[in-house]
Amino acid sequence: MSDAVVTQSETAIAQGSKSFAAAARLFDRQTRDDAVMLYAWCRHCDDVIDGQTLGHAQDPEFRRGQAERLHQLQEQTAAALRGETGNDPIFEALRRVVERNQIPARHPQELLAGFAMDTAERHYATINDTLDYCYHVAGVVGVMMAMIMGARDSRVLDRASDLGIAFQLTNIARDVVEDARAGRVYLPADLLARHGITTIEADNAEQRPALHRAALELLDLAERYYASAGSGMAALPPRSAWAIAAARRVYRAIGTQLRQGGPKAWDARVSTSGTRKALLVLASLADVAASRLPRPQADRDGLWQRP
Repeated sequence: MSDAVVTQSETAIAQGSKSFAAAARLFDRQTRDDAVMLYAWCRHCDDVIDGQTLGHAQDPEFRRGQAERLHQLQEQTAAALRGETGNDPIFEALRRVVERNQIPARHPQELLAGFAMDTAERHYATINDTLDYCYHVAGVVGVMMAMIMGARDSRVLDRASDLGIAFQLTNIARDVVEDARAGRVYLPADLLARHGITTIEADNAEQRPALHRAALELLDLAERYYASAGSGMAALPPRSAWAIAAARRVYRAIGTQLRQGGPKAWDARVSTSGTRKALLVLASLADVAASRLPRPQADRDGLWQRP
C-alpha cells in the first residue's frame, strides 16, 4: 500500500500539473513524497467537484450531483483525519501526510469549504470575496505545503498562504474565458464593472479588450502576493526554498504571457514550454540566494489575512 500511495500520487501530479511537478523534483525525497501525496488528494477533490480527470475533460453535466459528491468527499476526508486507514490510496495519502506533519484538521477542511463555494455557485461581488475563495482553494494549500517543509511560525505560514493566493489569482486571470463557458465567474463584479462589463460573454471578441484590462488588474494584485511570498523563502530549507522559488517563477510567467499576449492571449490556453520552465528553475536559484541576504521583508499591509 505504501508504494501504491506514492506511485499513484506521482502519476496525479505528473498528469495534473506539469508546473508543480517540475518544482517538486527539487525537494528532498521525504518532502517530495509528502508534497505529491497532498497534491494528489487536492487534485482528486477538485476533479470530483468539477467532473474532470486530472484537471481536464470536464463533464458538461458536472453540476448534477455536485452537492452529493462534496458530501462524500467530506465524509472520506473526515475519516482520514480521524486516522482511519482504508483501501483508497488518495485518502490514505492524506491520512499519512496529516499524521506525519501534524497538520491541523481544519486546513484540509478549509479546502473543502472552498469547493463548497463552487457547489453553491457563490457570487463574488468584491475583491475580498474573491480573495476569500482564493485562500480556501489555494492559500490553505500553501500553508499545508509549508508545514510539510517544516514551517510552523505563523508569519512564515502567512507568506505561504500569500503564494497560494497569488497562484490562484493568476489561474483566475488565465482561465476567465474558460470558466465563463462553464458558468463560473471569479473576477469580482465591482472590478468587472469598472471596465464596463456586467456579464462575461466568453465568445464576444469585442468584449475581450475590456476583459483583458480587468484580468491585468487581477494580475497586478497577484504581484503583491508574489512579492510577499518571496519574503518567506528564507525560513525554508534550501532545497524546499528552491522548489518554491521555481514554482513562483513558473506561475508568474503565466501572468507575463497573458499580459504580453493581449486580448488574443485567450485564443489558446496560456502555458509555459518545458524549455522555458527549465530556464526558470535555474533562474530561481538566484532567488534562493537573494533570500539568504539580510534585507527588509515585503510589506503585508492590506493583504488577505488567513483565518
